[in-house]
Amino acid sequence: AFLELGVDDGVIVARTDSLGAGLTKQIAVTKEPGDLGDKYNSFLDGDYISSADDIANGDVVVKANGKLLKPKRLASGLFQFKPGSGVDRVVLDCITSLQNGADLLWIETEKPHIGQIKEMVDRIREVVPGAKLVYNNSPSFNWTLNFRQQVFDAWQAAGKDVSAYDRAALMSAEYDTTELALEADKRIQTFQADAAREAGIFHHLITLPTYHTAALSTDNLAKEYFGAAGMLGYVAGVQRKEIRQGIACVKHQNMSGSDIGDDHKEYFSGEAALKAGGAHNTMNQF
Repeated sequence: AFLELGVDDGVIVARTDSLGAGLTKQIAVTKEPGDLGDKYNSFLDGDYISSADDIANGDVVVKANGKLLKPKRLASGLFQFKPGSGVDRVVLDCITSLQNGADLLWIETEKPHIGQIKEMVDRIREVVPGAKLVYNNSPSFNWTLNFRQQVFDAWQAAGKDVSAYDRAALMSAEYDTTELALEADKRIQTFQADAAREAGIFHHLITLPTYHTAALSTDNLAKEYFGAAGMLGYVAGVQRKEIRQGIACVKHQNMSGSDIGDDHKEYFSGEAALKAGGAHNTMNQF
């Protein structure tokens, strides 16, 4: 792909979703015990069999760990991994990727937990000491609930009284000003620095944040514009902030190319050009 794009020195980021993946549609090709395919197949959940009588019509059997294994296959045709094998599969995925040309790793996790990330990176670095991780600070996580529960669990393990909190309901706004919530917010605020220092995260990214900001701002504007605030909902909540923060999009005609269009018309038509701009153009108000 780099050659096709004319990129001489690209960066390859290898992503793995193995931590949360419990199923696979493929059984790895293996030629000898201990090769990569054999290691991968060792994660398959199933039953070891001793004779052909243990095989039903249509069953699949592989040789793994020196024995005949009948992997568990669902009605969908997918094969099941052993429960709890996710971390081991992530480590194998990452080491294999780094040994075959990857520059950075991208590990998808089900929660933003520094200890969990560190455990995997430490194991990877036992084999590839210079391993670097890209991490997605994903909006898919409920950051508030995750970190409040992490603080709750840490306090509980340390013997601190947490009887004032309902762990399952920690997302509630009634906890926003509590000591636990404030501690959770501190941990969220320093997550990038802490994770870089403790878990070896080289680059933090965030996917789809503007999808959420667009939805939230539109919802808030609609409530105000069609509510008691009326037009002030837009003026105070959007336009005034755009002007004072120097957001170029406040001149949306310019941003959509009206100046370019005017220059084009003037070039070909001179003084006869019918332009969008001029002394009375509303963009001159900004």
